[in-house]
Amino acid sequence: MLPLKTYRIYFILLLLVMLICFMVNISLGSVSIPLEDTLNAIIGRTTKVDSWGYIIWNYRIPKAFTAILVGSGLALSGLLMQTLFRNPLAGPFVLGISAGASLGAALLILGSALFSGIFLGKVNDISLALASSIGSFLVLLAVMVVAAKVKDTMALLIIGLMFGSITTAVVSVLSYFSSAEKLQQYVYWSFGSIGNLSWNQLLLLLMIIGIGILISIFSIKPLNALLLGESYAKSLGVNMKRSRYSIIVATGLLAGGVTAFAGPIAFIGLAVPHLTRQIFNTTDHKVLVPAVLIYGAILMLICDTIAQMPNSASVLPINAITSIIGAPVVIWLLLRKRKMIF
Repeated sequence: MLPLKTYRIYFILLLLVMLICFMVNISLGSVSIPLEDTLNAIIGRTTKVDSWGYIIWNYRIPKAFTAILVGSGLALSGLLMQTLFRNPLAGPFVLGISAGASLGAALLILGSALFSGIFLGKVNDISLALASSIGSFLVLLAVMVVAAKVKDTMALLIIGLMFGSITTAVVSVLSYFSSAEKLQQYVYWSFGSIGNLSWNQLLLLLMIIGIGILISIFSIKPLNALLLGESYAKSLGVNMKRSRYSIIVATGLLAGGVTAFAGPIAFIGLAVPHLTRQIFNTTDHKVLVPAVLIYGAILMLICDTIAQMPNSASVLPINAITSIIGAPVVIWLLLRKRKMIF
């Protein structure tokens, strides 16, 4: 474990790296904007081309902030799940919350083919976010009910995976009966996207992620105690039932909120906690919680910069880029360290 002073230096460096990634992200895109004009637009000065300021403030900056919130939320929810279940393969979606959000989106997009006349609402970004939020909330509610009756945490993990399997099966049935056009629309949603949020939607996502982070901060002591098992945590006076509820609710807000507004995004929640442990060489959640927030944001900004293919009108699926870019980094770190810290 490193000295506290060293951790502070690490965090300052990480924040500087995140700031650099943020600036690079908003500087690059389908329209080439010089860094000088990007800075001028941010501080309110005029740019060489009038439309550049509009592009930066109404598209690129909201997208960059969305990347920060999405990366931080998924990374933290992954850390919570890995600690709660003491399983390095656990991610933010093991409780079926993401699958519930996908089911909500599928019912809105694909449901009209199977339930003709019921789903008449127009499919847009707001209705998709609302449907996904309702789906993830209902699954979270079901998990909370189960958590009240099941004392074994590992049993809760299996039940969560079963919830995910059920919702995935329902989505498959809806996909089978849907038209090619609706199916294509749902597939595009499943690719994930962080470039469609308005400032109002971004503010709502910030509130959801902020509440999840706040609950996580208050759960740091139980999280550290859980590393040595539930029996040890109880011996320290940790209320396991309440702590389990808090962790599940925090994960539901973080993972469910991200999936509702940005679609299902893989890899970040599973890998960033491992990446953070390898670099910081600690299991103390006082260090890990803020560290995964920053690392998740940095990795998401980098992936989004690559996905938008600078100076090109094409945008690659962010869901694919997160795994293609991030997985080799984690593999390299594990081979270099030759052991997993958990």
